Amino acid sequence: MIDIELFRKNPEIFEAEIKKRNMKIDVLADINLDKRRRKLISAVDGLRAKKNENTKNIPKLSGEEKNKAIAEMKKINEELEKLEVELAKVNEKFMARMATYPNISHESTPAGKDENDNVPIFFWGNKPEFDFTPKNHQEIGRNLDILDDDRGAKVSGARFVYLKNEAVFLEFALVQYVLNILYLKGFIPLIPPILVKERAMFGTGFFPAERTQYYKTELDDLYLVGTAEVPLCSYHADEILDVNDLPLKYCGFSTCFRREAGSYGKDMGGMFRVHQFDKIEMFIFSHPENSWRDYEFLRTTLEEIFRGLKIHYRILNMCTADIGSPNAKKYDLEAWLPGQNAYRELASCSNDTDFQSRRLNIKYKDENGKKGLVHTMNSTACAIGRTLIAIYENYQDKEGNVKVPEVLLPYMNGIEYISRK
Repeated sequence: MIDIELFRKNPEIFEAEIKKRNMKIDVLADINLDKRRRKLISAVDGLRAKKNENTKNIPKLSGEEKNKAIAEMKKINEELEKLEVELAKVNEKFMARMATYPNISHESTPAGKDENDNVPIFFWGNKPEFDFTPKNHQEIGRNLDILDDDRGAKVSGARFVYLKNEAVFLEFALVQYVLNILYLKGFIPLIPPILVKERAMFGTGFFPAERTQYYKTELDDLYLVGTAEVPLCSYHADEILDVNDLPLKYCGFSTCFRREAGSYGKDMGGMFRVHQFDKIEMFIFSHPENSWRDYEFLRTTLEEIFRGLKIHYRILNMCTADIGSPNAKKYDLEAWLPGQNAYRELASCSNDTDFQSRRLNIKYKDENGKKGLVHTMNSTACAIGRTLIAIYENYQDKEGNVKVPEVLLPYMNGIEYISRK
């Protein structure tokens, strides 16, 4: 949620932001709606004050004077009831409009119209060289009997898969490897709920913008999360954090669910874009003064994970057209997938400043008792399925086998190669 006081005083800031993000929002209409809302609030407050005054005075009156006061009270009640109904409608409309506004992007976020305006800021490692034509992960997975997307589709429909055999060990090896890194860096590990209330989805900024992407359990009015960011951020909703505890760092493992609405026919087959996937997410509650320092720590932690796996990647500074509404800035880590001969996104790292904490009412209090909104930031630590894809394609050999990355060997029960059965 944006700062409504800032919106009221400096609407030009939001007009510029909306233009940078290529969004269509009528700021002037919303300013006028706010003026109407405030006028109604003033009128309602005035009538309530008058009503309270008359309520105190009427018992002291008698005769014609009392009758006159009672008649006036009736008119006040009628007018008050009418204005309260109007105010409730206008207020609901105004808050719904405010919920569509994005965060203010950081000055280092490039303006752009589409993904072609994302800016690569550096590369790590080298592309692997093969003396054969590398296969894609779907072919590798089927040949090695570690992926069964046909039966996934039979049982659950398109974009569902079974992981089999060594792939299962490899998933949990990744989980152990990543959690060990994060724990040593002070992240508190959590396994959070993956069904959440609507407030958690709204509070983290996924609603209303991405409502169509998420599954809902109608009987219980709960939503399946698309990332552990949602329950991790909501963990401290309506709380005041001790400033001395900041930054608070959490990491959460969860199964995630997304409808992938609007991506019909895109990345079909295999497990790159599926409805169900496992992920480890990092999340930090930060003091505003240290927000950008903590954000860079988040990014370097993400990079450390993939450098350990020795997978060539690049970091992109995402443009205003390709960041989410809550994001002030976002980095994407794209790994090189030789089977696709392309860089593909494996992780995102975002700073949402006070956008989420304002919606979820998460504050800090310093030694002097002063309160303020914390800053929140999140990053993928490891999207398991996509990281498996990167391992399969980067560690394949000409016989069609896959070598297990060295850092994962301690967790693989002696499995060093995934070979044909």
